[in-house]
Amino acid sequence: MSAIETLGPGLLERLPAAVQKPAYDRASLAPGMAHLGVGAFHRCHQAEYTDDLLSLKFDRWGIVGINIRPPALAGTLGRQSGLYTRLIRDNDHVEARVIGSIVKVVDSMESPDPALAVLASPDIDLVTMTVTEKGYCHIPSTGALDLDHPDIVHDLANPQAPRSLPGILARTLELRRSTHGRKLTLLSCDNIPANGVILENVVRTFAEMRGDGLADWIAANAAFPSAMVDRIAPAVTRQDLDSVEQRYGYRDGAVAVGEPFRQWVIERNFSGRMPRWDLAGATFVDDVTPFEHLKMRVLNGAQTTLATLGVLAGLEHTSDAIADPLLSVFVRRMLVEETLPTLTPVPGVEPHAYIEQSLGRLKNTAIRHRNHQIATDGSQKIVQRLLNPIRDRLKQGAGIGLLSVPVAGWMAYLILASARFGKHWTVSDPYAGKVAAIADAAGRDAPMLASAVLAIDTIFDPGLAADETFRKAVTSALGELLSGDPMAAVRRSLEQDGVARLKRSKQSAL
Repeated sequence: MSAIETLGPGLLERLPAAVQKPAYDRASLAPGMAHLGVGAFHRCHQAEYTDDLLSLKFDRWGIVGINIRPPALAGTLGRQSGLYTRLIRDNDHVEARVIGSIVKVVDSMESPDPALAVLASPDIDLVTMTVTEKGYCHIPSTGALDLDHPDIVHDLANPQAPRSLPGILARTLELRRSTHGRKLTLLSCDNIPANGVILENVVRTFAEMRGDGLADWIAANAAFPSAMVDRIAPAVTRQDLDSVEQRYGYRDGAVAVGEPFRQWVIERNFSGRMPRWDLAGATFVDDVTPFEHLKMRVLNGAQTTLATLGVLAGLEHTSDAIADPLLSVFVRRMLVEETLPTLTPVPGVEPHAYIEQSLGRLKNTAIRHRNHQIATDGSQKIVQRLLNPIRDRLKQGAGIGLLSVPVAGWMAYLILASARFGKHWTVSDPYAGKVAAIADAAGRDAPMLASAVLAIDTIFDPGLAADETFRKAVTSALGELLSGDPMAAVRRSLEQDGVARLKRSKQSAL
């Protein structure tokens, strides 16, 4: 290649030998599924699994990528005919591969019509999605559709021009019912517990509000399997984009970067045709719950803990946070002593080994996962990552002194957002404004702050919020996190835990 070219179909045969390319006739690939939310994670995960499957068993499983929220795709992925470079980074090692499973891209931010045209097509048998937790317009504490959500209010008043995920999917199914009646599987790939149950609940609730028997038709003709997905894929930087040109000699505006590890566990609950992703390393099971609890409470729980506490400690990346001796000891003990006893056994998985594997993944210095990015939308994440294991521990009559610290860390992160981080990072959380208003009223009075935040019942189940042990632990940690030495809460919790463990060991010896 004499001149710098942009990645596209014409370049595939002239890629450098170091770059792996699709091992099938991409020109013959027809669309069979659509994906909502074509961000870095999808390009590093579901699209790669599909690319693997097409190499093993070629079939009509091309992906139509749809974004209903920014960023737009047309100028990057669309300009490259759906092709992009997936970089796997493991400390000093880099592996490059061009993924070919996305055959078309659609921007549907200005109007739902382009998305609906794809989703309602009889060619589409499956819709997958990564729209982040808040995209489901649900109440985190209960999983119910948030009927007060502005997008839901809009969509119920304008059902033919929806802008929310539940509204778009309900309209999709309504169009399919009236045109061809073909069944559809809708597969959530977001980090929400029982994500298939949540997705079905918000879509069918929306359909029930619409009436006309739509909810009953959906019950008979659509499936909502749950799934657990895992691969760390941070936001792509300009440095990532430039690295492809510097290392491999071509431009790519849609690079995706991920770690070597990947996992996909999918519930056997399908309507109609389904890709044989199990041939490419995915696992089909009858119950995803043990797998999702393990991943959300261990890996994701560690990420949220390191992210919020890391930001408060002035650390930029997860790898920086886990390299900190105090935070490293804290997160490991939290997982081993308090999180692990809340987990249901997972076939073939040794829990302690999984914890060490997860922490090892977070040490990968080539994955520049910013703590602020992980802390984004924390209100949508802490229920499954921290509050649910805390609730289980309280039912067991066991301690929560360690798990309570990152809950207070999320509070402190939002309380300090405008003052500490506003100039350097736009803090993004659906509850950021509410917590900021609480902070304006309460100042730095930790008991008042904690009490007011715990009263947000869409995050904190009232029963948990009223638990005196939980309230006391969170309030104490919050006061220290808001002090001049935010890591005092981490040190104190470790010291208290050590005293408690020593007392338990003496009692057992007697």
